[in-house]
Amino acid sequence: MSRLPASVLYVCAMNKVRSPMAAALTRRLYGAALPAESSGLRASDEVDPMAALVMQEVDVDLFDHKPRPLDLIDPRAFSVIVALSADAWEAVRPLKVEGIEIDFWPVSDPTLEEGSREQRLEAYRHTRRELESRMIERFGPPPEWE
Repeated sequence: MSRLPASVLYVCAMNKVRSPMAAALTRRLYGAALPAESSGLRASDEVDPMAALVMQEVDVDLFDHKPRPLDLIDPRAFSVIVALSADAWEAVRPLKVEGIEIDFWPVSDPTLEEGSREQRLEAYRHTRRELESRMIERFGPPPEWE
């Protein structure tokens, strides 16, 4: 657990798919050992229903998530900021100051998937797995895995 930072902020474009999924997965995997929040460059009105459905599959409730724009959050309160989209990366790079690490995880955007409902849900599942894999690579295995 020595690789865990004090806290992490995930940022994407609208705080309705990737960043809330990432924050919720972090809380599920690492619990209180790694406080996690999410935001977007612009805030949507609500979380994406398909994101909430695929998170529910792993016992994580996103249905009550209220998207928040980055300008309402003090990024200096976090030790790691993770950009999940290219536009978020461009926005958070200037926030790098001593003591804050900035990462870029270019995870896939499942909202771009076309096809049947099941094909679209599989794209969201892929994003969920991608986020979890990157977390474990960056922060190490969750406590219950050790």
